[in-house]
Order: sequence, then C-alpha cells, then structure tokens
Amino acid sequence: MLPGAARRRVEAWRQPHHAVRIARALWIAWAFIVWNVVFDHVIVVAGREYIAAAIRAAAVPAGTFANMDEWMRPAVTRGLWVATAASAAVLVPGLIAVARAGRRCGRPLPPLVIQDSPR
Repeated sequence: MLPGAARRRVEAWRQPHHAVRIARALWIAWAFIVWNVVFDHVIVVAGREYIAAAIRAAAVPAGTFANMDEWMRPAVTRGLWVATAASAAVLVPGLIAVARAGRRCGRPLPPLVIQDSPR
C-alpha cells in the first residue's frame, strides 16, 4: 500500500488537468525525438552518398574530387525541412487530440485504489 503523500500525488496526476499537461509534454518530447532522428538520418544518408562519390572520383586517374560542401550543405537544408515536417506530423495531431480529450473529460477521475500484492 502506498503512503498517504504518495497516494495523494498519484491521485493528483490522474486528474484531467494534470493528465493533459503530462500528455502535452510527452507529445512535445516525442516530436523532439522524431525531429532529431529524421535529421540525423538525412545527414547520415548524405554522408554515405558523399563517401561513395568520393571513392568513385578517386578511382578516376584525372578526375575531379568530390567536394564535401556540395554534398552536405543541401543535405542540411533538406534535413531541416524533412525533420520539421515529420515532427509537425507528430506534434500537431497529438496536441489536437490532447486538447479534445482534455475538453471531453472535465470531471475528476475516481480515486486510485491500489491493493497490496500478496506476500
């Protein structure tokens, strides 16, 4: 059985106002993680493409070398746009769903009942 203070805190978190705030924070964190993963993926793919192009250019005796800036600068711009779009695709529907759910459940939840596990 939970002590009184812990029980009150858990019951407070279950109230709609607190649950909405927690859900909103989790959606924002999820969108931040998605942005970072997508941006990183775009940069990694561009880096791999640059390495392949540099190897091909080095194989030609009198060929030109592959300039890294020509490969990576557009990749950064593309990464920013793609990552922002992916993050928005997660964040906007999530925040809309949280707002709708918060309006629907305006009444408080019943108290939390936690039973001791058998020993």
